[in-house]
Amino acid sequence: MIKTPYKLFFGTLSNEIRLKILHALAEKPKNVTQLTNELGFDQTTVSKNLKRLATCQFITNKKIGKHSIYSLNKKTILPLLKLIDRHVDKYCKNCELLLNERI
Repeated sequence: MIKTPYKLFFGTLSNEIRLKILHALAEKPKNVTQLTNELGFDQTTVSKNLKRLATCQFITNKKIGKHSIYSLNKKTILPLLKLIDRHVDKYCKNCELLLNERI
């Protein structure tokens, strides 16, 4: 039986919007407006997903004036994203074919 933290962790990673936010924050810390403009999602969508990422501690936020600046968790999530990217580049060249199949 898979434990709930695993479901939460991998569920957080399996969302395309959250992955785009993580990759955007891998470049540099940003506020909601910057993420909204860069990714093209509405502010509510970005904020909702930032909350999930923060709850799971994939990201942190720091208040600067009236803005919250979001940063990627550099200790665990940044190395994980780099590892996933290396894996995908090396081993998942044909994975797109699976998207068309029902597995």
